[in-house]
Amino acid sequence: MWFTSSYSNGAGGECVECAATSEGTLIRDSKNVRGPVVSVPLRAWRRFVDALSRGDLT
Repeated sequence: MWFTSSYSNGAGGECVECAATSEGTLIRDSKNVRGPVVSVPLRAWRRFVDALSRGDLT
């Protein structure tokens, strides 16, 4: 199931949607849902989220 970032305000700004799978995370442009999808392996996604949480990617 796809979900939109909690930072999205629904006003048509830039935003992505994500979908969790057993193998990782899928990412797509919320304004182009039929466009390309990026697949990120689970371990890489966890490292990315952890780095964001620590403030390493500001």
